[in-house]
Amino acid sequence: MDAHNYTVKVAWNRDRRGMMWSPDFESHGGNGNRIEVATPPEFPGGVAGVWSPEHLLTGAVASCFMTTFLAIAEKSKLEFISFSCHAEGTLDTVDGKLQITEVLLVPSICLDSADDRDKAVRVLEKTERACPITHSLKATVNVKMVVETP
Repeated sequence: MDAHNYTVKVAWNRDRRGMMWSPDFESHGGNGNRIEVATPPEFPGGVAGVWSPEHLLTGAVASCFMTTFLAIAEKSKLEFISFSCHAEGTLDTVDGKLQITEVLLVPSICLDSADDRDKAVRVLEKTERACPITHSLKATVNVKMVVETP
């Protein structure tokens, strides 16, 4: 696969807040799907209830896991009722510097049939090995799989 570029812009708005958008989306209508971003509330001047870089990084890992899962599940012909993924990013100090040290993913799949349980686990394991955002991080990404049937 050839290299791809993804463009994101941020602009300060006020206080510890700014707007983030991508000009890549502007040709598809709208304003580039702008979202407000801010310093998380755990920091001085932080803002509660607004996406922070830490939330976005954790969300990038979770959404990459989901989209990778969907591609592998489709190719593997895995039928499922639902997929969701809980994600928690841990910000900690390492060698005097703040960094995301771990992202815990808890993907949960509900299957049409209990007969597909082993296949679902294999698809999740392949997903864990294939997720490009996970490969891009220094942080450890741990996955705790949940596979259910109705």
